[in-house]
This record gives sequence, C-alpha cells and structure tokens, in this order.
Amino acid sequence: MCGIAGIVNYKKDISSDKPIISEMTGTLEKRGPDDSGYHVSKHALLGHRRLVVVDPKGGAQPMQRTVAGRTYTIVYNGELYNTEEIRARLSALGHAFDSYSDTEVLLIAYIAWGPGCTRHINGIFAFGVWDDKDESLFLCRDPLGVKPLYYTVRGDTLVFGSEIKAVLKHPAVEPVLDEKGICEVMGLGPAHAPASGVFRDIKRLPAAHYLLHTREKTAVEEYWSLRAERHTENEQETSEHVRSLLLDAIRRQLVADVPVCAFLSGGLDSSIISAVAAEEFKKEGRALNTFSVEYDGNGKYYEASDFQPTADETWADLMAGHIGSNHRRVVLDNRELVFALEDAVRANDMPGMADIDASLLLFCREVRKTATVALSGECADEIFGGYPWYRREDMAYAGTFPWSGALKERQALLNRDLRIDLAEYVRAQYEDAVAKVPLMPDLDEEEKRLRTLLYLNVKWFMDTLLTRKDRMSMASGLEVRVPFADYRLVEYAYNIPRKFLFYGNREKGLLRKALTGMLPQEVLWRKKSPYPKTFNPTYILGVRALMNEILRDPSSPVLRIVDRDTVQKIANTEGRAFTRPWFGQLMTGPQLIAYLIQLDLWLRMYGVRLSA
Repeated sequence: MCGIAGIVNYKKDISSDKPIISEMTGTLEKRGPDDSGYHVSKHALLGHRRLVVVDPKGGAQPMQRTVAGRTYTIVYNGELYNTEEIRARLSALGHAFDSYSDTEVLLIAYIAWGPGCTRHINGIFAFGVWDDKDESLFLCRDPLGVKPLYYTVRGDTLVFGSEIKAVLKHPAVEPVLDEKGICEVMGLGPAHAPASGVFRDIKRLPAAHYLLHTREKTAVEEYWSLRAERHTENEQETSEHVRSLLLDAIRRQLVADVPVCAFLSGGLDSSIISAVAAEEFKKEGRALNTFSVEYDGNGKYYEASDFQPTADETWADLMAGHIGSNHRRVVLDNRELVFALEDAVRANDMPGMADIDASLLLFCREVRKTATVALSGECADEIFGGYPWYRREDMAYAGTFPWSGALKERQALLNRDLRIDLAEYVRAQYEDAVAKVPLMPDLDEEEKRLRTLLYLNVKWFMDTLLTRKDRMSMASGLEVRVPFADYRLVEYAYNIPRKFLFYGNREKGLLRKALTGMLPQEVLWRKKSPYPKTFNPTYILGVRALMNEILRDPSSPVLRIVDRDTVQKIANTEGRAFTRPWFGQLMTGPQLIAYLIQLDLWLRMYGVRLSA
C-alpha cells in the first residue's frame, strides 16, 4: 500500500513548487515507508510514497507510459485482485508489459479504456492519472471505499492526497471548521457523510466515484452502485453462491511478495478468512501466522452484554488450534491505550472511534513487526445482517442511523453559544441517504426496511470501519485487506431475501450455513461479539483524569464546542451516564470521554480555526 498526493494548476507554471509536493508527500511516509517518487511538469505535480507488496523492482511510482505520443503518469494506492485477468485482456488488445506489478496493469487499463477501466478492475484502490496531452487529471476510488482520497479546489488549484494531512500541507489550504463541520464531528461523528472532509472546502471523493479534472470543468461521477434485482436462486443455491464468491475473494487477496498474516478473534468472520488462508498456506508447506488482541486485566474485569456477550481469548485459541496457525495474542497496556489516543488522532486527521482506534493502532504496530500484509473480517456484518439493528425493531425503525441514536444527548453536549441544531443536520443526511436506496417495487415493508438497512450500513457504517482500519494500519506501515468488501459479494448479498439471510433465525445465518463444514460447530454458531474494548478501570481512570485536566484549562479549544458543565458531569461519573452505546455497539461513557479528548487534541494539533 502507499500514499499519493498531487497539485494541478492550469493558470501558471507550478514546476518550481516541488518543495510543496515534497512536503505534502512526506506526510504520508508511514503509508509508504519503502520508497518515494515525484512527477514534475508545468501544470501538474504528483507525489508517491510506496509500501512494497508486489514486484519490488517493477512497481516504482510515479509510473509513466507513452502511447501514440501521449504520456500518462499514475500514482496509485491499492491492490488489484484480478491483475492477471486484466493483463490477459490488455495483451489481447496488443499492449505489452515491462513488469508484473498491478500498477502497470492499472495504468495500461486506463490508457486502453479511460474511465471505463472501472468496469474491469477488482480491488482496493485510490489512484490518479495525469494525461499530458489534454492535461487532464483522473482520480478514482474503489467501490466500497477501502482506500481513502481527499481533495479541494482553491481558486485555480486542485490539491489531492490520500489523507487530509497531505492536503493541509498546501499553503492555500487552511484547517477551518464551520457549522457543517461541527455537525459532522458532534452530530454524526465518528461517522461522516460520504463526501465530507469535515474541514471547510475539503472533500472526500466518495467510494465508487471518479473525478475528472480538465481546463473546462471538474466533474465527479459514480461508476458503481448497489442495484435492486430479483433474487432467483433458492436457499441452497444462494448458500453455495455466497461460499463460492467469498472463497474466491479470500484466495485472491493472499497474493503478495511479502509476509501475509490474518487477524483472528475467534469470531465467525475472522475464522472463515483464517481457515481459508491456512488451507492455502498448507498447500505450500507453510503455516499461517494469526494474531488476536486483548487488554491487560480484561480477564478480571470483563462484563458481558447484549452487544459483547463473550470474550475472544478462548475462541481464538480454539480456532488457531483447529487450523494449525502460529497464533499470538497481543495484550495491550491500558495506560498506553490512553496515550495512544493522540497518535490515533494524528493517524486519522480527526477524532475517531476513541480507544477502538487507539487499540487497533497499537495492535497493528505489533503485527507489523513480523508481517506486511494482513487479512481482516470487516464488512461481513454489514452485508449479512450481523448487527443488532437488523433484527431489533426499536433500532431498525428508529428513523435515523441506527448506530447513532443518542441525538438528544449529543445536542446537550454542545456549547449553548453555537446555536446549532444537530438533529436537523443528521435528519437531512439520513433522509438524503434513504432516498437513494434502490428497491424492487413489489417488496413488502419488512424487505424494504432490510434493503434500507443494508444500503445504509454499506454506504455509512462500513465506510466508518474501513476508514478506521485503513488509517490505523497504514500509520503502522501495515496493509490490511478485507475480503468481505469484494464488490461482487456485496452486490450479490444486497438482494438476498430476509428469510435466507437470517437462516436458522440467526444473525448472519446464511453465512454460517454457507461455511458449514469449514469451522468447528461452536465457532460457526458463536453469537456475534464485536472488536473488543477494555473493561479495565485503569483506562477509565486515565481518560477521566485527562478530561478533567482539559476542563480545568480555560484555554482548551474543545470548550468552544462543548458545554463544560455537561462534560464535567459525565467525567465525574466516569462515563456511567452513558451505559448504552452512543455510537455503534461498544462506545459508551468512557468512549465518549475519550472522543471528546480526541476532539480537543485534534483542535490543538491541527490548529483548527472555528468559523461557525
């Protein structure tokens, strides 16, 4: 994986601005610790940081290719999973190749098909291609948004980068938070609208979209979307189809010239991936390395709940023994977890999922010591109905995003001087999203609601988790692949009827049925338990002390956004006022305190200016 950045200006010669593109690209060093490169021309500057995964010699970037007197230059962050199929098609069209890298295949695919290349490629990617003949820039992001891409247009200048920190390094871009941005961090956060970069005038290129920038205009187009189609297969055929698509996705994502491992919690999703990967490794006489995460003291303080019914430790060991993997449990220190909140903000460029982010960052750092690529189980819950809001009516019909229902409590946190209606902003975002849900006209109300939840989860909640996974892993120089985010699997699962999806009256019932025989029965039918959080009071005491320190300082920037007295009451109770999640499944009071800490850290570190 890599990091990309660029500047385009048609009105002046920017070739002397290499120090700017160099500084922008330098912010992405952790994404690409192995190499860097630049393209400098009169109206376009491109930068690249590389993490070597495939073809160390032939995949250097920026990569150029000249065809019929026309030179194309690509900067690319990602991985293609159908490289050889595309190479064969392009070879049949008369194109030749100098390497076995997917970068070259992607570049030639664009040369051959232009924006239509998106109809041929399967992978995770964010890339830019500069065409020197017509002086156009093509930016593109993968169908599910696994890889990030941000941009802004300031006057005559377009600036883009893999992360916001790269965009902010351009001297024309300022870190300004307006009323809309406050609604994003306080009303929706840590989720964000698909096109929002939170900062004023900074946009995120939405998943499944491309941007074409020319002298005449800047146009953003959607190239892939979920489609409403009639599901014609019976239950057994559906199960077999899911199994085939999933196994193919996992096997494709094992290709690398560097060490590959898997995250293994002992839950259904990671166990499926690890089992398939271990089987493939055994064919080559190798054992798969697997990793799980745990927190110091959780064995003593763990508290079961509806959202987190069982701890992972025993299940991960059981599964590792079943597949014969070399398994390591990474145990995190709770004090270090508090300190890592700051590093997580820096990785994410904004407040995120608090200790859920920080723990993943620490975990990825440990994994990176022995591996460069890891496979992870994100996205199964979104597309196969794993979350409680798929089956609980009070959540499914809440009239808002079901993972973020505490709007009244969020509003109470807001500084009264701001006079911002968070509920109105969230309502508008929700209604806009629901209006885009593709539906067959003859579905009953229950099926329509299921499709709506599937769509919202893919476009919003999945996006949040993929953003988290990308930032925390890439800040550690680790590439994490997510087989369940294969667009073929996602678009097929979208139209599966409710009676099939919840086979056996269980969450992810169809997925369990599809993988019968591959996993131990107790793992196959284990009740869902999400990515773990700490229960150790050491962590709670740590974030409470840090929050109180912030509240005592009248110059703390977060006090311009939140109501001090309300936050103080939450800190005084160690967060016990929020016993139900205010976001997702796990983020209760302690995580709210940590989120507000991250908000303060972010405002300080980035020198954010308020214009609300």
